[in-house]
Amino acid sequence: MKNLIIMMMIIGSGFHNISNETFTRTITGVVTGADDGAPLPQVTVLLKGTTRGVPTDADGNYSLSVPDNGGVLVFRYLGYVTQEIAIGKSKVINVKLQPDSIDVGEVVVVGYGSQEKKEITGAVASFNSRKMMSSPAPSNTGWYDVDDHSNESYAEISENGFHAPWKNPFSTFSIDVDAASYSNMRRFINRGQLPPKDAVKIEELINYFGYDYETPRGRHPFAVNHEVSMAPWNPKHQLVHIGLQGEKIETDNLPAANLVFLLDVSGSMNASDKLPLLKKSLKLLVNEMRPEDKVAIVVYAGAAGEVLPSTSGKEKDKILSALENLSAGGSTAGGAGIKLAYKIAKKNFIKNGNNRIILATDGDFNVGASSDKAMEDLIEEKRDEGVFLTVLGFGTGNYKDSKMEILADKGNGNHAYIDNILEAKKVLVNEFGGTLFTIAKDVKIQVEFNPATVQAYRLIGYENRKLNDEDFNNDKKDAGELGAGHTVTALYEIIPVGVESDFKPLDDLKYQKTEPRKVSGNTTDLMTVKLRYKKPDGDKSILLEQVVKKQSVSLTKSSRNLKWSAAVAGFGMLLRGSDFKGDLEYKDVIALARSAKGADDQGYRSELIKLMETAELLGED
Repeated sequence: MKNLIIMMMIIGSGFHNISNETFTRTITGVVTGADDGAPLPQVTVLLKGTTRGVPTDADGNYSLSVPDNGGVLVFRYLGYVTQEIAIGKSKVINVKLQPDSIDVGEVVVVGYGSQEKKEITGAVASFNSRKMMSSPAPSNTGWYDVDDHSNESYAEISENGFHAPWKNPFSTFSIDVDAASYSNMRRFINRGQLPPKDAVKIEELINYFGYDYETPRGRHPFAVNHEVSMAPWNPKHQLVHIGLQGEKIETDNLPAANLVFLLDVSGSMNASDKLPLLKKSLKLLVNEMRPEDKVAIVVYAGAAGEVLPSTSGKEKDKILSALENLSAGGSTAGGAGIKLAYKIAKKNFIKNGNNRIILATDGDFNVGASSDKAMEDLIEEKRDEGVFLTVLGFGTGNYKDSKMEILADKGNGNHAYIDNILEAKKVLVNEFGGTLFTIAKDVKIQVEFNPATVQAYRLIGYENRKLNDEDFNNDKKDAGELGAGHTVTALYEIIPVGVESDFKPLDDLKYQKTEPRKVSGNTTDLMTVKLRYKKPDGDKSILLEQVVKKQSVSLTKSSRNLKWSAAVAGFGMLLRGSDFKGDLEYKDVIALARSAKGADDQGYRSELIKLMETAELLGED
């Protein structure tokens, strides 16, 4: 592939001030692929020389206000050749983008700040948004700062290392069905950047996908599946795949829902990928509601207020009209809003129903007069009263991943990041039951490793879900929730006894004599998996145990479940620059993912393979 010409448009080099322009003209159009004519979603449509732009919707459509004197539109999409088209007197500009494997085009990177050149391969521009600071976005609805992530925050993740069963026989953690990290990662890669290291949570990447597990048959609301094979990044090591399958419940059989939409309508939500996308997303959910379901709408900005009292799902027009009339403006003070939302939820409480607040925000959730701790305490209190909390994140620039995850965890709910309307459909329609109806709460996993067969082990991901070993039997300790039909997957990397490895968890003691190591004589078990969970309205946990035998199969003979989860884990390790990735390369995880793609009816797995291919290009020096 030929080298691309890079044009860096910075202050003093082609950037012009648009603050005094008038935008009375609107350009519309549709963007499709020249190879198959299919609409392309999330194409960046940019007014050249500015940060003014919009993404295309799921059908490839866009609408952008431009200056009276026109200008040039830049159409940029990863894997396709960038096009520039002069606006002239046109009102409609339809574009067909060529795949980058056919031709080589010119990439325009728009931004200003430090003048740092990057080598670019394919039609992909990679640059550091923290060095290329964008200007603040004016309040015009329908455009955004294309590459400004400087005000986003992620909790630091210290990768799990290996532990020796002789010293640490137990591994204890809370389950996690959140998948926000995956869609957030996709947002970065689709805009030409590798995500920040701490934005990548490997367990959330793995759990974004469904797996073909056996369904529950006994008294427990979920089934436990396991499998052992080789670790793709280290052939000497083994990979243990543990999967939970939640009981599937048809939508018509779900308990009645009492929902309160708590919506951020502050000024920071004034962008096309925030409030407008939020409204479209919740409309999908409203259309799934039944007559026995009901919803109220509370908004917050400078003040909080109820814009729709609790309304039956049969009055969809009334609910949709209330959503459509929302607009953004004012500062953010979420404390009053969340208190009002809980008050309304309790007022309309449905016994044995699904009582839940759905908080939707760009993450800039300031609690106003109350502290973060006070809000967390309130959420925990209401959770114990039967009102749960789901958190949906939107947009770019203010996203506070760590804060939103904490709120969802405290509220016995889940956290999702909505980067486009298709993700909204996945979370709020395709996974309606799993997202909004809990079948088991405070689900904990504790694994005991057999030192006769396991030299060392490490849990892949779940760094911020680890629990103290004694927490497993403590019913007062909060843990994760499992929704109807949801799957949960966890992976352990194991160094078998007798294997020479570069990873030695502990040196021999110098000042203490090591007692002779005694084992039970059991050399057939690899580990024992124990689970504790409570019923949604219960206070006492229920125990479930399952033994994993020392029976490993080759990677080629392993199931699609294991191979796919291993490919996703390997991808996450590459994005994070893991110390344990060995000689693993993008081409390896791409090949493994392709071998495990299966039917892929929804296209989610094909999408990840494309993201892997794009990340490989972005990661080239």
